[in-house]
Amino acid sequence: MQSRFEDAHPFTPVPFTNNGRSVQPAVAIKASPFRWPDARTLPRRPWVWGRWLLRETVTAIVAPGGVGKSSFVASMMLALASGRQDILGKTSWGGPKTVWYWNLEDSLGELEMQLTAAALFHNVSAVECDSRIFVDSGPEGAELCIALEGEAGFQVAVPVVDALVAELITRKVDVLVIDPFVSSHSVNENDNGAIDAVAKTWARIAKRANCAIVLVHHSRKLGGEKVSAESARGGSSLIAAARVTLVLNRMDSREAEQFGITDEGERRRLFTVQDDKSNRAPAVDAEWFRIASQDVGNSTGPDDPYGEKGDNVGVVIRWTPPDAFEGLTADHLLKVQRRIDGGAWKESVQAKDWVGFAVADAIGLDASKADNSDRKRIGRLIRTWISNGALVVVNRRDPVKREEKPFVEVGRWADDASAPLTQGGAHEVGQGGAPLPPRPTSPPLGEVGGAAGAKACVKVGQSGAGSAEPRVVFPAGNPAFRPILAPGETGHEPLPNDPFEGTD
Repeated sequence: MQSRFEDAHPFTPVPFTNNGRSVQPAVAIKASPFRWPDARTLPRRPWVWGRWLLRETVTAIVAPGGVGKSSFVASMMLALASGRQDILGKTSWGGPKTVWYWNLEDSLGELEMQLTAAALFHNVSAVECDSRIFVDSGPEGAELCIALEGEAGFQVAVPVVDALVAELITRKVDVLVIDPFVSSHSVNENDNGAIDAVAKTWARIAKRANCAIVLVHHSRKLGGEKVSAESARGGSSLIAAARVTLVLNRMDSREAEQFGITDEGERRRLFTVQDDKSNRAPAVDAEWFRIASQDVGNSTGPDDPYGEKGDNVGVVIRWTPPDAFEGLTADHLLKVQRRIDGGAWKESVQAKDWVGFAVADAIGLDASKADNSDRKRIGRLIRTWISNGALVVVNRRDPVKREEKPFVEVGRWADDASAPLTQGGAHEVGQGGAPLPPRPTSPPLGEVGGAAGAKACVKVGQSGAGSAEPRVVFPAGNPAFRPILAPGETGHEPLPNDPFEGTD
């Protein structure tokens, strides 16, 4: 059918005769008016897991070798089958899901070890998952090929596709994972037309079976560059056909420095997972994961020829970047501001009178060594305080070098009532982008903070109810310490009783 379609000639209407004249029949094309449906009646997008897996669509996972694709899939399977959000931080909408992992590269023993290790680490029991996990292995005889290319050209293996759809429906599978995609067909992976047909065949399978399909795919060699959707090996049609494309990237040296991670082994355990078709978040906002090690306890004891300890297997867990503001209060910021006020502290980290030394002295950190975590933490504190106006950068004359240099001064005081008058005056814009003059983006404690239109703070008593001396609770944290929302950003809460946690 495919060959006949490609070889077909454009259709030409058969002319008819009118008084001896050959006349082509009229062709009518009409536009359909928009029907303006009631918004409340629009069907919800049938998300399965977070905003990464959607029924009747394909999700692609693209990553280089060795990052942790298989370990990530194992933890994802357990999160779906158990319905537990705490495993990887994603909601399994509507409760636990039935999942089928079809790995076309690894042995069944290796797959069982990965899932068992993840279950041990995350404390997931067989009872929690019931009978909702199915696993098949290509090397064990469970081969799969939905399309092939031979002397007759490209062909979809229709009997295989029909049998697969029937089994998906019979087992009521919610998520099917194919790993790797390249082994699910035998066409030239660089033939964009053929790959397009294969990807769309998978999309049709997802639609017919009303399930989400995940295709795990390798990236091409990038020489150290970050993986993106365009990094997928072979034809780009797979990515075009996928509804979501998740890319896995190991933490690079710049990100490690940003987070104060100095151990190379630890850095290589950390990676991000992001949907590159809809959002590529900065490192601090990316979804980070870590590969932990789990002993599966399969040693037979002291006489085991492979050692007394069992096999160690990588398990993926959530990881949160260290918070530079952990343990800090309004008093700490005020101490920093008083230490800086009236002094001559430069913005440059290379300067002997770098402002970081004043910060370290005020809150008890060590800024003496360039490669220690405290110094990197201090840098993040300074950048945040400059961005929200607690500190400002101004250009003024250096009395020693007799030239203009960017200095750091106090912007908006953390406590206007008790702080001394600032001696700094921002007359020019510094390298940090401070406005002229200092802008009051960080209100005194007790006032409403945040960008215009942001949710107001809530005043409650010490016990949570009303009292004579209310305390102030900021929904997004104290604005003296964290960047305010940028224009267009929101901090919406989930809608009550909404199974999809928010609106489309």
